[in-house]
Amino acid sequence: MASSAVHIFRLLKWGRTLARHGALTGIERDPLTPAPVRRLVRIARFGARVPKVPEYAHAFEALGPAAIKFGQALATRPDLVGPEAANDLLRLQDDLPPAPFEEIRKAIEISLGKPIDQLFRSIDPEPVGAASIAQVHRAVTTDGRDVAVKVLRPGVEEEFAKALQTYEWAAAQAQSFGGELQRLRPRLVIATFRQWTMRELDLRREAASASELAQAMEAEPGYTVPAIDWQRTARRVMTLEWVDGIKISRRDDLIAAGHDVNVLAARLVRAFLRQAISEGFFHADMHQGNLLVRPDGTIVAIDFGIMGRIDRRARMWLAEILYGLLTGNYERVAEIHFEAGYVPPHHNLAEFTTALRAVGEPIRGLPVKDISIGNMLDGLFAITRDFDMPTQPHLLLLQKTMVMVEGVAQTLDPDINMWETSGPFVKEWIRTELGPEAWAADRLVALSRTLKLVPDLIRRLDHQLPKPGAAPPPPPLAEVQIIRVGGGWRYAVTGMLGLAAGAAAMWVWLA
Repeated sequence: MASSAVHIFRLLKWGRTLARHGALTGIERDPLTPAPVRRLVRIARFGARVPKVPEYAHAFEALGPAAIKFGQALATRPDLVGPEAANDLLRLQDDLPPAPFEEIRKAIEISLGKPIDQLFRSIDPEPVGAASIAQVHRAVTTDGRDVAVKVLRPGVEEEFAKALQTYEWAAAQAQSFGGELQRLRPRLVIATFRQWTMRELDLRREAASASELAQAMEAEPGYTVPAIDWQRTARRVMTLEWVDGIKISRRDDLIAAGHDVNVLAARLVRAFLRQAISEGFFHADMHQGNLLVRPDGTIVAIDFGIMGRIDRRARMWLAEILYGLLTGNYERVAEIHFEAGYVPPHHNLAEFTTALRAVGEPIRGLPVKDISIGNMLDGLFAITRDFDMPTQPHLLLLQKTMVMVEGVAQTLDPDINMWETSGPFVKEWIRTELGPEAWAADRLVALSRTLKLVPDLIRRLDHQLPKPGAAPPPPPLAEVQIIRVGGGWRYAVTGMLGLAAGAAAMWVWLA
């Protein structure tokens, strides 16, 4: 574990790089920033030429792979870094120089335990992509299948381990200042980032996420996930089906290939809603580089290092919140926030209802195509400070993904609106989950679980109750207070003093 001096040195070094790109300007100017943090920022930027417009993405790219991933995580926290910084961080591209192929070959052979020629008929030494954590090579298996081989970059685990230690140390110091920093829970931010990173550093976890998502989306037409080759997958290597397709960002190429981009946009939105609302398990990195379109129009998702999960109750709350805001039922939306514990109970329900109305009313008179779910959610997060609302990482990740999906869909179809496309889906899901059939089903499930407990309960009662003709149980032992004087060394000293006193008394008596 590194010392505090090492962490401070790293932070000052990183801070200097961030300052040169203007990425610390917002922290320094924010009146809520604690004075010690503001002083550190001033030290970091001393003598640097700070640009007028902050270059957040470039700053994190200059810091290296660990910072790039951390910047991607911060892009999901507009409440923490501000909307402008969050939008700029969304542009982070993992376009790094690839590791030498000999190192990649060695990593594959060590991870899979076989010579590479026993695993693949051929493998392209030039990667098709080199990211901050891994790089991907195209290959052909020994049985003739085209596959993509994802391999962790050499030394990436050690680099991330050092960075995470310093991030955690810095977050703990920042949160100890209390106030706004405590509400934003930076330690939870780093803990969430560690969870994402640990998943991405174990490619078996990513492969399992891909497999789970593929199973959940079997019933959704026009959306698929590449199949995993589990025989050629290990902690540092993942092999999956190769996908021939057009990146969803290349709208003109899609049109030239005969695809209906409006249909693709609606299909993407529906696929995301099925994942987030129906299944509670969603692909949380759905940017344009991770979505391809096959010749038959099927959307294929890749890169499953960041996944989101929401339990059924939170999904019901979320659906009701979205529906309530767009139908003007602000009272119900406010009640849900209090029921879910998103707003501390000491706040006034009516005041919170008014704050929600300030978010919802400006969009109620607009044409449907002009309503942005992303802007509406940004308005919701803007009132969290006034009502001391602790951050909810799962909802922030969902918000980031919703904004990302909306952006990709609007690139395909500029006139699409998330609510117009998703409204029928959300209303049907609410009716299904909150209707009388769902109520009856929930009660039957609860009753079934209770009945399953009855046999075990009877066995416990039978064990506790006295048997007919059996001897009465012994009386309970009296409670005895145990007094602990101290540690073991104190008992040893006490014993030696006792022996010394006894020896002295014996000597006096004999004399």
